[in-house]
Amino acid sequence: MNTYKVGDNLDLLKEIEACSVDMIYFDPPYNTGRNFFNFNDKFKTKQDYIEFIRLRLVEVHRVLKKTGSVIIHIEPRISHYFRVLCDDIFGDNNFTNEIVWKTGGNAKNKKKLNRWHDTIIVYSKSSKQNFNPQYAPYGDEYRKKNNVKICENHGKEYVTTAIHNSQPEVNPRMNLRYEWNGHEKQWYVTRDKMQNLHDDHRLVYNKKGVPRIKRFLEEMDGVPLRDLWVDISNIQRGEKLKYATQKPVKLLERIVRLYSNEGDVCMDIFAGSGTLGRACINEKRKYLLMDINEDGKSLFEKSIS
Repeated sequence: MNTYKVGDNLDLLKEIEACSVDMIYFDPPYNTGRNFFNFNDKFKTKQDYIEFIRLRLVEVHRVLKKTGSVIIHIEPRISHYFRVLCDDIFGDNNFTNEIVWKTGGNAKNKKKLNRWHDTIIVYSKSSKQNFNPQYAPYGDEYRKKNNVKICENHGKEYVTTAIHNSQPEVNPRMNLRYEWNGHEKQWYVTRDKMQNLHDDHRLVYNKKGVPRIKRFLEEMDGVPLRDLWVDISNIQRGEKLKYATQKPVKLLERIVRLYSNEGDVCMDIFAGSGTLGRACINEKRKYLLMDINEDGKSLFEKSIS
């Protein structure tokens, strides 16, 4: 582990033991037809490109653990090819997410809308996928939008949520149906729990006397991370290396935290300048990097020395 191997990643993948890797991320060639300084992104035909990717996805599936995930970073122009390939190899039921990452850009285009995002698709090997939900602290925007108040009795910030089921016929719970403050409803808590909440000043009543429960921000996880990422800049101040298509370390750190645990083995089969490796070092994971370009390995080793 913690190595960067140079060579054809298809051959290198075949050397890896089955079901031994916890997470695989890669940012593959896009078949743009361009010759980048670090690699030539050109294939003879579209079918050649699709077959090139398919062979590697088969090996990726083989080496992943049952709890593992593959995270593929691509552009919208080709994302449908990867979805079809992954549906076939991983199973369409194991599709997890399509993440939109806002990349920005100032290029002008008079013929079509400019692309401002990359696509990140996620597939699991099985229903036992390792996934760690991520949360952001509650900010001013959340407080304003959700009308956050301070409880006079507890001195804590809170929001309110419903404490009764508005569609009791969908999930009837007769043991939770009772009258409270003149209202017969199906509540989410027992009568005893409702009384305790009332006595503890954890209920807020509207003009009709229907209660809502106070939820203190300090007791909540935070704002859940969703599939639209606009908070990580594509501009990499202080970390930019001389490698085309380099991605920011913060982006890879987030992916690593979501789909692996400390001590897990994370792999990148198109490692480039080794951003995944740097993210793994920061997040206390083991890494296995591979690329056909020796320049990427040299840049990575210099960046961590």
